[in-house]
Amino acid sequence: MKTKIKELRKQRKLSQEELADAVCATRQTITSIETGKYIASLPLAYRIAHYFGLTIEEVFDLTDTEE
Repeated sequence: MKTKIKELRKQRKLSQEELADAVCATRQTITSIETGKYIASLPLAYRIAHYFGLTIEEVFDLTDTEE
């Protein structure tokens, strides 16, 4: 799944660790989401989107998922 997390994080000059701490996740989880190796759970996706003041749809490309 494609996301805008990396670009949003870099725009705000946040490290993966800082974002992880802010959304109650690990740095490894943020890395895996950014590289597309892991799909965030709905609660985590909500926390990430809320942190950036955006909707889940604005952060995550939901059209790229398999059914």
